[in-house]
Amino acid sequence: MRQGRGRFGATGKALRQTRDSIADIWGERTGFHGEDQWPARVDEALIEEPDRWVQSACVLCSNGCALDIGVKDGRIVGVRGREVDRVNRGRLGPKGLHGWRANNSPDRLTKPLIRSGTGFREASWDEAMDLIVSKSKELIEQYSGSSIGFYTSGQLMLEEYYTLGVIGKAGIGTPHMDGNTRLCTATAAAALKETFGSDGQPGSYSDIDTTDCILHVGHNIAETDTVLWMKVLDRRRGPNPPKLITIDIREAPTAKEADIHLSPKPGTNLPVLNGLLNLIIEGGGVDRAFVEKHTIGFDKLKETVSRYTPERVEELSEVPAEKLRAAGRMLCEAKSLVSTVLQGVYQSMQATAAAVQVNNINLIRGFIGRPGCGILQMNGQPTAQNTRECGADGDLPAFRNWDNPEHIRELAALWNVEVDKIPHWAPPTHAMEIFNYADKGSIRMLWIQATNPAVSLPDLGRVRSILQNPNLFVVVQDMFPTETTELADVILPAAGWGEKTGTFTNVDRTVHIAHKAVEPPGEAKSDLDIFLDYAKRMDFRDKDGQPLIKWHDPESTFEAWKACTRGRPCDYTGLSHAKLTGGSGIPWPCNEQQPDGTKRLYEDHHFPTEHEYCESFGHDLVTGGVVTPTEHKAMHANGRAILKAAEYHAPHEEPDDEYPFWLSTGRLVYHFHTRTKTGRSEELHEAAPDAFVQMSAADVLRNSLRDGDWVRVSSRRGKLEARIKIGDIEPGRAFIPFHYGYWDDPEHMRAANELTLFEWDAVSKQPHYKYAAVSISKIDAPETGQPDTALTIASEVVDRLKHMADAAIKTVKPEHTHVREYLGLLHGSEQALADALKKVAEAHSREPDIRNECHLLAHWSRKELDELRTLIERYGEARKAEAKRLGKALEPQQKATGFGLVRDLHDCWLLANESHVSLVILAQAARGLRDEQMKGLIERMDEQNHRQRTWLMTRMKRAAPQALTVPS
Repeated sequence: MRQGRGRFGATGKALRQTRDSIADIWGERTGFHGEDQWPARVDEALIEEPDRWVQSACVLCSNGCALDIGVKDGRIVGVRGREVDRVNRGRLGPKGLHGWRANNSPDRLTKPLIRSGTGFREASWDEAMDLIVSKSKELIEQYSGSSIGFYTSGQLMLEEYYTLGVIGKAGIGTPHMDGNTRLCTATAAAALKETFGSDGQPGSYSDIDTTDCILHVGHNIAETDTVLWMKVLDRRRGPNPPKLITIDIREAPTAKEADIHLSPKPGTNLPVLNGLLNLIIEGGGVDRAFVEKHTIGFDKLKETVSRYTPERVEELSEVPAEKLRAAGRMLCEAKSLVSTVLQGVYQSMQATAAAVQVNNINLIRGFIGRPGCGILQMNGQPTAQNTRECGADGDLPAFRNWDNPEHIRELAALWNVEVDKIPHWAPPTHAMEIFNYADKGSIRMLWIQATNPAVSLPDLGRVRSILQNPNLFVVVQDMFPTETTELADVILPAAGWGEKTGTFTNVDRTVHIAHKAVEPPGEAKSDLDIFLDYAKRMDFRDKDGQPLIKWHDPESTFEAWKACTRGRPCDYTGLSHAKLTGGSGIPWPCNEQQPDGTKRLYEDHHFPTEHEYCESFGHDLVTGGVVTPTEHKAMHANGRAILKAAEYHAPHEEPDDEYPFWLSTGRLVYHFHTRTKTGRSEELHEAAPDAFVQMSAADVLRNSLRDGDWVRVSSRRGKLEARIKIGDIEPGRAFIPFHYGYWDDPEHMRAANELTLFEWDAVSKQPHYKYAAVSISKIDAPETGQPDTALTIASEVVDRLKHMADAAIKTVKPEHTHVREYLGLLHGSEQALADALKKVAEAHSREPDIRNECHLLAHWSRKELDELRTLIERYGEARKAEAKRLGKALEPQQKATGFGLVRDLHDCWLLANESHVSLVILAQAARGLRDEQMKGLIERMDEQNHRQRTWLMTRMKRAAPQALTVPS
């Protein structure tokens, strides 16, 4: 399937372009000052004069620039920026001006494909969809909906995400839904929830227009958000230019423009930010009145960051103490502040903890909710915000809370399904865990849309192995052949940008509409049409027997989505396709109260942290442990922002003698994701045709290398080969762009993720791409070929056919579920608890309450053992040696003394907790199995267990003071 040659569409240079954005990335300056006073500049690139223009917006970075698509004879022939739009005022970056060329690429997928032997054969839509539906139904019947996973994109439209979310959560009932937005923007959402109680960017792009100071943390905005950087540059060249601080491990274009550039070693963002907070507090920069009235947690924050003196920060991060002090002074003296954050934080050690500290900087200064004062936890992809809003990833639609039963009931009522149809009994499965489950065999079908995990996920050797598992049925839905489509069982050809109508939301909450300009090639269909077809064939129904999916096109889907958002932070009820057509994009919330949209959130300094309303109760920033509903309620946030502190912990992998360099991966200005689109634009491809290894001049000289030499880069997971590029980076560090894979058939291993770690942040579950230990050695020329998946797949064909044959002749019930193991554990621990309580009652019979209560509690356990029999008859029981082990630990060998009583009660309490853990796990299984009888029984047993544990703890606490302080 790999197609390297002839991949470009219309060849040759554009007939007309207002500027050469490849050579002149940001264009001329138009300096300004004043909110919404940015002068217009319309950028345009055409290969022919269009017959008509169609309103749309760019989907090749998270900025969300509005543009018009030029169409002639049914083909896209160019683009121009929309002057009227608030986001870009007509400007476009290199990807926006040239990325559309991919639509006309000759290697588009145009017909469904089904694996046949080592290759694929063309199929009809009916055949392909019937295969997917039959597989879905088989798996749901045998293993429940939890055997199916979805891995989506940051490239679809809002309407498609919402439909996918409803299919997964209310149709199939699977918790296994996430997107590649987990790789780029999960930490943005997590940090906003931790601080403000809900997702949704507090700031606006308009805040850059008047701010006194800008702080870019791990955000090389010059290359990742080129049009937004144009606005920053224009402010810097205009009157009253803002100060600029950049925290970045490389001296990229953003850092070169900065007044102060802090370059921490990889994995040390948190101590640097803690140090800045400490300097602001010590320097008198805290807005005490704001902090006291509108936040909680300041004292703990102050205590924690006080330990991060400039000298200690220098020791931990290699940022010079004096540079840190200078940045601290600048932040203290600023009269307003816009802070932005991106992958340099999100993909590194303690990602959420570090991103939260950026929130804290603005909050303790009182810089939020007013002009020039904003926080932008940036997204990595154009429609990433919509995956989070619509429930196509690990969130519930419209920022509802997984741990709030009322929020689940709201969704169930909206969709007219039973509450327990929606999988809410545990945190949803994040992307890395989805692939982990597929590796272990508990996810049997994985449906991937518009993304390329065989290049974008970390530790690619492992990812390829997972996707090639003969027991995993893989569906891939895309515009083009990719490294991932090569590993699919079914490939569905999808319409792309410009070939369908839909809406999407950018970083500062601005909603744009993208109208269909041309027809998709061949038999390709929009993702929405594919999802609607699947839902119809699966015959998903609500509880009244009506079709679950009640919409049929983009506009009716948008109207359904609006109803879902009513009263939530992302309220869309004042928007419509018609209202978004013709003018500028509009930022949500947009409703009756704010009919023109909302430029910035929290102008009243009231935050959505109320217990009944918030999207999340929060986490421990270091461990990722969840804050329980009870703990959150006890915080009494009640509309105040939460200042959360965190101590620094070192990265999990650091350079050593064998792997002496720090590796960080990142983006280039000319490419997006894995170049699926941008690599098919001739101009963008020629601007950056291959991967490279950026090193410092000192390291190149020290290792007897030269600029342009071939080197092999190796980690504990894999290797790649690329040319050296001397650049502005600290000695001991290396940088490799992650865009490059193998679809266009290079002759060498070059995917950066051959090297990266398969691990993630404790809270956001975002992978750690920004640090790994590698070795670098000179080679004369490339010596390793790219991964040959075809040979691997060929070796799996027999296994696949054998598996299919086994499934076809299987007449007995499928493999047992592991419920029986935990039924065995529970049975054993309850029996041991009943025996132990009886022995304690006898050993301490002179204590009347002990004798009576322990006999009662033992009776409860014996009664629960009787009730367990119905479940054991249904699911079986795997008995382990746990009961004997636990029983021996409970032999009452203590004397009938006060201390002996405490020790015996202590052991009984431990046994009761052993039962409690099994009950919690079985309760989750009951929800996953939709077994109402099991669920009810487990709930009753756990209520009795709670009473047992409560009495035991109460009695221990009463006996302990006398028993431990007075000899007996």
